[in-house]
Amino acid sequence: MNLTETTDEARDNAGLARSDDLAAALLTPEARRDPYPYYARMRREDPVHRSAQGIWYLTRYADVEAALSDLRLSNDRDRMTRAYSALGGDLKAFSRLTDRLGRVMSNTDPPDHARLRRLANRAFTARRVEALRDGIQRIVDRLIDEAVAAGPAMDLIEAVASPLPLSVVCELFGIPPEDLPQVKTWFHRFGRLSEDIDKSEEAIEQYEEYLARLVRRRRADPGDDLISALVATQAQDDRLTDSELLSTCFVLITAGDETTTHLVGNGMLALLRHPDQLARLREDPMLIRTAVDELARYDTPTQAIVRVAAEDVEIGGRTLREGELAYLFLAATNRDPERFEHPDRLDLTRPGNRHLSFGNGPHFCLGGPLAKLQTEVAVGTLVRRLPHLRLADAAVLDWRPNPLQRRLTALPLTY
Repeated sequence: MNLTETTDEARDNAGLARSDDLAAALLTPEARRDPYPYYARMRREDPVHRSAQGIWYLTRYADVEAALSDLRLSNDRDRMTRAYSALGGDLKAFSRLTDRLGRVMSNTDPPDHARLRRLANRAFTARRVEALRDGIQRIVDRLIDEAVAAGPAMDLIEAVASPLPLSVVCELFGIPPEDLPQVKTWFHRFGRLSEDIDKSEEAIEQYEEYLARLVRRRRADPGDDLISALVATQAQDDRLTDSELLSTCFVLITAGDETTTHLVGNGMLALLRHPDQLARLREDPMLIRTAVDELARYDTPTQAIVRVAAEDVEIGGRTLREGELAYLFLAATNRDPERFEHPDRLDLTRPGNRHLSFGNGPHFCLGGPLAKLQTEVAVGTLVRRLPHLRLADAAVLDWRPNPLQRRLTALPLTY
């Protein structure tokens, strides 16, 4: 099913009317290909939906926007662990990973979150991100050159979307180029956590030891990189432990990988499926900045984020009890007709595009500006340098089976 405007008839044809459990419908192969008709039905019929499993699904823009700033909806790792445990799930992988990572920005609430966020904000500035533009351009040009030299076709995910963010984040953190192959291997093993816990945990341990060595080097010989900036910031804030510093490095480096890969892949697919918008971008390359926001809204990389109620919370006339989990579907809010005119239409000139693709409130994605910059450079360069780029004739598209993240397994293109 193409990512185009959907009608009631198309929804019925997709089998939506035959599903009694709206949450279960999101796990079907049809929803994996195109979840947006399913979100539309949830918004229309039950926007604050409690699944048979006891998890709440929020799909309305106003509800999710408010929930993202509501401190009663917690991101604390201990509360999250207890909530999943109450559902009877296998938490071995989840618990071991969070125990090893310690308490970091992404799994804490205020005041700890605010303290850790201030550290990262002082080091990860807008000026530092923008200063990467020329380096990102060189990396994108090199990746495209290598793909073109290999033949008249490529898998965009493998050739550009996946290697780009890791190369950029290594440059940002001052990771030596000769170490990049080993870092890639560790990242690959992180992604297989649910399949092989022992190998993934071993990779995390090795990666943490590697980061610790880098931190020691930067303390002895600071450079113009983010680890040096974090070390300098730690020296000004004696409340920050060495463990928290390492965990912050780990999360910033790791989180910068997936979002950019999803955004470049999903964004290029959306443009190729909407040739009028692709032509418009080619005619006016200055549209690229608003285009990236629209691509992030239209097919959102992080489909949903998870919170747990720290106390009873009323949302949309329903009460979430303390300890219950809530999935906040950012992707559903980005297609809410109460917030966006013609939400299923791709419009690179869309005004007032206040999408929630990078969250909102205290946990707004710190790496969002970097992901947007990389996508701006990657998509803009692909459109400019490869004017005949198109989907391969026999392309079979599939997405990874994760309802919280939307990533193509491959994107075969010819040029």
